[in-house]
Amino acid sequence: MPTDCIPYKHTGFFSPLILDYLSQNPELKEFYGNFPSVDNFKNQFQTKEKTYQNSQRLRLVSALKKQYQSLEISETTASNIDSLASDKTFTVTTGHQLNLFGGPLYFVYKIVSTINLARALNEKYPNYHVVPIFWMATEDHDFEEINYFNFQNQKISWNRTSGGAVGRLSTDGLQAVSELVEAIFGKSKNAQYLAALFQNTYLKHDNLAAATRFFVNELFKETELVILDADDAALKKTFVSVMEKELLDHTAFEKVSETNEKLEVLGYHIQVNPRKINLFYLQDGHRGRIEKDRSKAYYYVDGTDLKFDESQILAELLAHPDQFSPNALMRPVYQEVLLPNLSYIGGGGEIAYWLQLKSTFAQFGVTFPIVMLRNSALLISAKQAKKLQNIEISYEDIFLPSHELINKKIKAISDIPIDFSSQKKHLKSQFESLYKLASQTDASFLGAVKAQEVKQINGLENLENRLLKAQKRKMDDEVNRLEKLKDELFPKGGLQERTANISDFHIEMGGEMIPLLLSRLNPLDLCFAVIKV
Repeated sequence: MPTDCIPYKHTGFFSPLILDYLSQNPELKEFYGNFPSVDNFKNQFQTKEKTYQNSQRLRLVSALKKQYQSLEISETTASNIDSLASDKTFTVTTGHQLNLFGGPLYFVYKIVSTINLARALNEKYPNYHVVPIFWMATEDHDFEEINYFNFQNQKISWNRTSGGAVGRLSTDGLQAVSELVEAIFGKSKNAQYLAALFQNTYLKHDNLAAATRFFVNELFKETELVILDADDAALKKTFVSVMEKELLDHTAFEKVSETNEKLEVLGYHIQVNPRKINLFYLQDGHRGRIEKDRSKAYYYVDGTDLKFDESQILAELLAHPDQFSPNALMRPVYQEVLLPNLSYIGGGGEIAYWLQLKSTFAQFGVTFPIVMLRNSALLISAKQAKKLQNIEISYEDIFLPSHELINKKIKAISDIPIDFSSQKKHLKSQFESLYKLASQTDASFLGAVKAQEVKQINGLENLENRLLKAQKRKMDDEVNRLEKLKDELFPKGGLQERTANISDFHIEMGGEMIPLLLSRLNPLDLCFAVIKV
């Protein structure tokens, strides 16, 4: 394994569920199908080929061409859209919210991971063709999660009232944000490009879905990526039978609840809890949960006066499927019904709730995809890399919690020994003979021996900690430099990719950034990349 690829388990940022999944813990096998390795895709191709209805392909191609009408796209993207009509073409997919200017940096890593997986599969399986898909989460309604991005530790927000599916949200009010962006980005060539990109994205498109499609296409216009908005009346017709079953039988609630109980018994945290009905009803400015009253006499939409009896809501579903919206648990099912999809690539939290869904997929008769953890990366400037080298801190060490990293470094550079491990080991060996003596005399003496051992070990540890604190004060400059570097690379103690925005790096790297990531990130590596930029 190259030195710039850190095992996920050594980073301290991934849950036991994800680590056990990546290590193929046998206890988790029932919660997924094929594990994400390039060879296992052979079975996935064959299974999806048998179960995907080819009648859906022309509808998918038609919808995509309509969505792309106003965009300039690469020849490979256009070819990929056309290729989806072929029964030998399949997809790999990632999805994300419509965050302002992309939001956290991992949005880019998701897409890069998906493009690179498609390329690897096209090379491995030349008899098939694989298209990378970016699924825009246009039906999400949590505006507070998407209305900002960070640039050089400054939060840039779009403040307005909101409601309903964010993809349908008007871009009115972003002129002021655009002016702020232009002011703080600066006057360099790359800064001017980014400011113009913001203007062209948000001031020349009427809604957030159209703006985000333009933005993602601009970032990846030299690649074969296809962008999909599934909030589409024609596309939702393919999902009507599943939504009808969900309304009538509460399928997802029953199956996910059963799976959650199994995962809890194994000691895992539950990512998402199901509702009795895992669908929303969409209106202009509102996305409300569909509920059933306690008497089960009628359905109603939370937050509105809308009510339907069973025949009325089924008639509404048939007439207006675009007004019905899957929640976080049903969206994956919609995706796999709609697309000839082989794999979903997502973050740790997403993979966690996908693992809750396998039995739900089976109940709906939908093929479960290969779920793959997206790439994660730490981008380090040449200057930061030089600092790490000068203070002899490895890439793996920098992932340690700050106090552990500083303690380790102080112990390494101190001119006096701080580690009392050998003394504690010697003390324990002395007490072993006392335990033997005590066992031959009065058994009550054992307690006194144990108490004395604990007291003396604690005394050594207290002396060790006091000595370490004294050395920290003596080496205050080294500690401060290390803490500053740690804070630069892990803002607020978290992963860089969850705070930084693409603009933080594009401002320096320009057009080199996306090609660099495409050359360095491979989701099949199953490790955390450290990339010098």
